[in-house]
Amino acid sequence: MRYLLTLTIGLISLSVSAQQYYLFVGTYTTGKSKGIYVYQFNANNGEMQWVSNTDSCTNPSFLAVSPNGKFVYAVNETGREKPGGVSAFAFDKSKGELQLLNQQASGGDDPCFITVHPSGKWAVVANYSGGSLAAFPIHANGTLQPYAQLIQHKGSGPNQARQASAHVHASFFSPDHQYILAPDLGTDKIMSYRFTAAASKPLQPAVPAFSASAPGSGPRHLAFHPNQSFVYRLEEMTGTVTVSAYSKGTMKNIQTIATHPEEFTGQPGSADIHLSPDGKFLYASNRGEENNIAIFSVNPQTGKLTSIGYQSVEGAQPRNFIIDPTGNFLLVANQKTNNIVVFRRNRETGLLQATLQKIEVPNPVCLQLLAK
Repeated sequence: MRYLLTLTIGLISLSVSAQQYYLFVGTYTTGKSKGIYVYQFNANNGEMQWVSNTDSCTNPSFLAVSPNGKFVYAVNETGREKPGGVSAFAFDKSKGELQLLNQQASGGDDPCFITVHPSGKWAVVANYSGGSLAAFPIHANGTLQPYAQLIQHKGSGPNQARQASAHVHASFFSPDHQYILAPDLGTDKIMSYRFTAAASKPLQPAVPAFSASAPGSGPRHLAFHPNQSFVYRLEEMTGTVTVSAYSKGTMKNIQTIATHPEEFTGQPGSADIHLSPDGKFLYASNRGEENNIAIFSVNPQTGKLTSIGYQSVEGAQPRNFIIDPTGNFLLVANQKTNNIVVFRRNRETGLLQATLQKIEVPNPVCLQLLAK
């Protein structure tokens, strides 16, 4: 009996521990922001509690956590007189604190996205205004080496106010980590690169070299379905999601659907896109006049989407959002209203419900979770 009681208590403790995460918040360091903020997030009840923050780099807007959880990498979104950069931080899990390790030039203005290879040996950065993609070797101690490869995109789109030149908006590894897909808002293309981690220059153009978005759509972010057969492309300027069949770095378009109701006549400003952990629902954030999360159900056979509703973000300019690994909650970073709002997910219907959990954070841009 005593053994069973001990076992039960141990399982309960393990379950509670499995619901605890560190939440990293990337920000723009204008106004009151100090840098990267670290919170404790409870995926059982949605509560957030401040742990620490940095005060050591400018505009750490987008973040990536190393596969082993020991390091955090941030782009420093600056340009022109202060060229863009990338920063490496050591993360002390026991204290929940970040320590700056080193910084490198990003190779272009306004880096806006960073991702880390599962080996932990490479980081790939998208330079938005610079229109380029850069690959950085990572030392075993977590520090960044200078970029080993810089690929400059070329081209433009029909909207000269936004698409006069290339604007690389993200760098996503494919599910098998053998490709990098890079949405270019300026050229209406998703560039595809074969990625070889053992090579000194890991990026090589795939065949075909890109998948096209509709002219003037401005592709921004991607989300892969858990079954790896479909990829979903968020197009910022038209406020649309394009569904594609995916195989070995190539995308074959299946469907394009709006992230807003038919009666909406304003200027779209879509920002981020994510699937629920079970792949049954897709979510997309809309900024500008909408300030909501568009919700879609996913057909598991065809990958096609059906709009099922919209949820106000209870703030303005929802930049990035994240769904916790349990699928219980969706957290939204509202850049303009300086807050992070937590919504409970109905895992059966996909719909969202506002909770009482809301915290103030200056200029939040990116959210990343790490299990404690």
